[in-house]
Amino acid sequence: MGSVGVKEFLALDWAVEPGVPATTEVAGLTDLASAKAWLTEAAPALRAALHEHGAVYLRGLPITSVEDFGQVRDTLMPARTPYREKATPRSDFGNGVFSSTDLPAAQAIRMHNENSYTLTFPGLLMFSCLIAPPEGGATPVADCRKVLHALPPSLVAKMRAHGWLLNRSYSEHISIDWQTAFAAKTPEDVERYCAENLISCQWHDDGHLRTSQRRPGVITHPVTGAEVWFNHLAFWNEWSLDEELRETLIDEFGRDDLPFNTALGDGTPLTREEMAALDAAYESATMRQRWQPGDLLLVDNILCTHGRDPFRGNRKIVVAMGEPVDVVDCAPTVQPAEKAVR
Repeated sequence: MGSVGVKEFLALDWAVEPGVPATTEVAGLTDLASAKAWLTEAAPALRAALHEHGAVYLRGLPITSVEDFGQVRDTLMPARTPYREKATPRSDFGNGVFSSTDLPAAQAIRMHNENSYTLTFPGLLMFSCLIAPPEGGATPVADCRKVLHALPPSLVAKMRAHGWLLNRSYSEHISIDWQTAFAAKTPEDVERYCAENLISCQWHDDGHLRTSQRRPGVITHPVTGAEVWFNHLAFWNEWSLDEELRETLIDEFGRDDLPFNTALGDGTPLTREEMAALDAAYESATMRQRWQPGDLLLVDNILCTHGRDPFRGNRKIVVAMGEPVDVVDCAPTVQPAEKAVR
């Protein structure tokens, strides 16, 4: 441990400003050993802050490499959650550490709860900045308690009653192939996974795969008791696509073979107006902080969504997922289920 005693840091002073996640400045920790000791002692206070705010920034930690981040992860989050049902490209740095998402820098990433479509998902996410971009590139977060309260009651009632559907079509040409998505070598591996995880799957004559699954979209935090909006309904809906791209994909592949599409759990399509209401609700609850090297962002994955702003220049944000949670332990208003694939 460094020259500054751990006990001096335990009274955390959170700066809470409109539109900015709760942030605390950590001073005097100049080496990783002292940082890990401080984080161990501060863990209960950090957990309390997470339950209150949903996401918190720690600024000033001496995290300079993937290896440093892995040690910090093991200090705060020893129980890891595998990355299942892959949907976006990531770099795997080993030891359970990944890049945040390897999509083009000019592309914004919409708000989402990590792996909301899997039966077991990470309860806690950790992000850290190794290289801060000169422009843009924030990781915005949105409080799912506020999102739920901001949505039209009619849409919330539909979600409570029916949940939501995720439909996927796997192709090496326009999306992730099934081998990558399921970490599978054979169709039998996919079928086994789907049977165990309440996912319907259908193979077509040309060899491509479609899957469908119903999941709850309103759940309750198992510790705080807060009810939240928790899903990918807006993230992968066809209305989230650029209009020209949407029309091109539908013309080329049809709605049934879009790489991703969502609907309410009874199959009712989301309307353009409902999509606009979802965007507005997320925007009203969104907070962001400009990254600085060494920053650590903790996100309670049930209480908060996260996304990514477009950026210019070099950016390296690493992420780890842990504290697995079973959706059935979150008082879902709808039980997960398979859904017949058309």
